[in-house]
Amino acid sequence: MTEEQLSADVLVVGGGLAGCATAYFLAREGVDVLLIEQHDLNTLASGANAGGIHGQIPHEMFREEGEAWSRFFAPTLPLMLASADLWAGFESELDADLEFSRCGGLLVAETDAQMREIERKARIDREYGVAAELLGRDALRTFAPYLSDHLVGAVYCPNEAKANPLLATPALANEAGRHGARIMRQTRLEALERHTNGFAATTTAGTIRAGKVVNCAGAMAGRVAAMVGIDLPIEGFPIQVNVTEPAAPLVPLLLYSGGERLTLKQTPRGAFLIGGGWPARLDPASGLPAVDHHSVVENLRFAIAAVPQIENVQLVRTWAAMVNGNKDWRPVLGTTGRTPDFYLCMFPWMGFTGGPVAARIVADMVLGRAPQFDIDPFVLSR
Repeated sequence: MTEEQLSADVLVVGGGLAGCATAYFLAREGVDVLLIEQHDLNTLASGANAGGIHGQIPHEMFREEGEAWSRFFAPTLPLMLASADLWAGFESELDADLEFSRCGGLLVAETDAQMREIERKARIDREYGVAAELLGRDALRTFAPYLSDHLVGAVYCPNEAKANPLLATPALANEAGRHGARIMRQTRLEALERHTNGFAATTTAGTIRAGKVVNCAGAMAGRVAAMVGIDLPIEGFPIQVNVTEPAAPLVPLLLYSGGERLTLKQTPRGAFLIGGGWPARLDPASGLPAVDHHSVVENLRFAIAAVPQIENVQLVRTWAAMVNGNKDWRPVLGTTGRTPDFYLCMFPWMGFTGGPVAARIVADMVLGRAPQFDIDPFVLSR
């Protein structure tokens, strides 16, 4: 591609789930889209998470920050539920098997005190449209007999789902390309300048002229925003995920702990994905996330305590990833008054869940359409 060809109506920065979904939504509307990614597609958080599609207030933050924070976060819930609906339609839209399953999520309690916390959170979830069914000890035994006998109860959220992170972003990228989007891998954005008729992006592949820019750069989104004078308070946090060998079907849903950092799910091929936001470490030489042994041990210990039958399943691999996050956990969407053609498309902490709906909202804004949600709670100036 020569420099004379490096132009587009819309430049999308970032080749993860949100970036490829944005390119897909725009390209299918006939927009001239060019996506750049400094590595390969799906190589960072979008392809390295555990594949959960969440639909409730994050319980760890509820425990740490309380009801006031939960109500502040709650406007995000309709976006999460809408994103799950987008996920449900992707396999037919993209003509791809994404291993999607609307399996439901089960948040379990080990003590009566934890159960009371879960009940309080469930009341807030319900106020904002989340279906949440409380299960006592006996009902939980019937519903999920594979769980440890020491658990005292749970709440079940049927709208939660799971999909394969290794399949989703490539499928979106392929379909975006089929509709005419151009994708440039191994292309790093070095500088971005605002001109009267758009932007000039200096990249390792040359200068790209674009009328509009969508920032889907994940943990690097702050660096991209700073190029046009925007202070975007988003950071990268190293976390890790464990995967086991395949086993017989046992756990059909998403499993969370009300007391410890734990998420657990089983893939269609039988492997267990075990996570929960356990911290990885940063390698001092490379600056890249690396596995923390203590986090592995503790994460697996809590998983076995919840589902004793997995104790003899062999751990195959643990990997570290860099997830983007901000302090209030709310998405950051849309433009700022200073740069009206520069769009932010961020769904911190839960990008696999919310990437599709964030992309849909921002694509509508780029197209000049009113988004289907009130985005006032999600603009940067909030």
